[in-house]
Amino acid sequence: MAHSISGMASSADCGLVTDDPILYRARVAPGRPALFEIATGRQLTYAELDARIARCAGLLSEALGARRDGARVAMLARNSMDSIVLAFACQRAGAIYVPLNWRLNAAELRPILADCAPALLVHDEEFASTVASLAGADPEMAVISTADGPARGLAARIEASLPAAPVSVDADEPCVLLYTSGTTGQPKGVVITRRNAFFAAINFSVVGEIGPKSVALCDLPFFHTIGLIAVARTTLMLGGTLVVSDRFTPARTLAALADRQRAVTHYFAVPQIALALRNDPAYSAAALAGLHALFVGGAPLTQALIESYLDDGVALVNGYGMSEAGTVLHVPIDRRAVQDNPSSVGLPAPLLDIRIVGEDGREVDEGEIGELWLRGPAVTPGYWNKPQETAAAFTDGWYRTGDLGRREANGFYRIVDRLKDMYISGGENVYPAEVEAVLASHPDILDAAVVGIPDIRWGECGVAYVVVGPGAVATGDEIAGHCAARLAAFKRPARILFVEAIPRTASGKVQKHVLRQFHSDETLQRQAL
Repeated sequence: MAHSISGMASSADCGLVTDDPILYRARVAPGRPALFEIATGRQLTYAELDARIARCAGLLSEALGARRDGARVAMLARNSMDSIVLAFACQRAGAIYVPLNWRLNAAELRPILADCAPALLVHDEEFASTVASLAGADPEMAVISTADGPARGLAARIEASLPAAPVSVDADEPCVLLYTSGTTGQPKGVVITRRNAFFAAINFSVVGEIGPKSVALCDLPFFHTIGLIAVARTTLMLGGTLVVSDRFTPARTLAALADRQRAVTHYFAVPQIALALRNDPAYSAAALAGLHALFVGGAPLTQALIESYLDDGVALVNGYGMSEAGTVLHVPIDRRAVQDNPSSVGLPAPLLDIRIVGEDGREVDEGEIGELWLRGPAVTPGYWNKPQETAAAFTDGWYRTGDLGRREANGFYRIVDRLKDMYISGGENVYPAEVEAVLASHPDILDAAVVGIPDIRWGECGVAYVVVGPGAVATGDEIAGHCAARLAAFKRPARILFVEAIPRTASGKVQKHVLRQFHSDETLQRQAL
């Protein structure tokens, strides 16, 4: 294999881990509905999906030739039926699927492609100009468009290809590379092995109570672990029906959730999407009445949002996960658990070990803050071509998340903040997430983020970036007063800046490196004047 992962061990085949989940479902329930695509109205049974994947695997064998085993197949495209087909076809053909973030521009995508060196790039016509500028950097990279035309698009080429049988590949070989959303500004390719993908899906199926009768709507992008692994792979592996949407718009999603013919039971959102749904004029409690739960992850939830959904009879279930491990923690799908554990991210997934470790490397006591360490079969073996970063991320076989949390007396966990985001003001630890929660409780504030910056007097102090709603009358002084009534002096932001939007990743995480750079650039401009 061309990858370089420190400490990545191979093991013998282990049964269901390497079994093709679609092949299995096509055998036991061939006529059951597998996929429905909102944009086109197309639908596939498991037998039809299996046949299409087999033909796509044949296409890959022909396109990749001798370079097939371990070859990377990148895709720059919105969610579609054939995104799922290509992902599973890569696994069946022995290739590695690399879904690319279509929100990135060519300059941002270029180092990712240089890192993973795909033999094939599949793209939507929407991104043709971006791909044109990328293709010249590697003349050996083949390119296929999803659009039908003179060059025959992906769909036509799949249908014209001969089916290929699954190849035998070890369970610990990569099947997916997920490039991190870049909260630090430097995306890394997270290696997802067949074993990782299998156990990550099992973990979410248990906490999400997903089974053959489940119908999951997915409009979160497949370039993220939530969309590709938690929702899509889990639903299909368990024999449910996956409803694919190529984009999120509140009215469209609400209409899909209200469609009794589709009967959606599971929907996963980031907090910003959950808020957008709730605030849309088309929102009604009846539209969500068929949901078993509305799952949320990726960023903190406000208690007000949780309560608003509970009042409408919808369990807004919070959780915590990451590309490197899939589902880690999740609040049980139980109204009382949701109500009694505000701001909690719940209990550990069943096939995962968790420790909370202090700066001295020892586990902290209950209620104390430390870094979350993880271990289990869903945890990545490391980062693509980055042995130093891989080595730094692990200690004695435990993956160090970089997130600070604590375990309560009832066993529920809370995420306090990113280890790198915590700052020290006047000798006291300040966790920006705590300050952000106070800011979010202000009625005029729609979004907020806090970063620590150097300060001559206190060592570091906080700068708050806030987004206010239309017609808001709150001033900086008024917001400062709101904070003063709820926070100790050392926690209060030294500056409050009004902005139009907070930069976030596709999973809803704040890109604090962007805000720090903004502050640094602003400081330089002031000094120059």
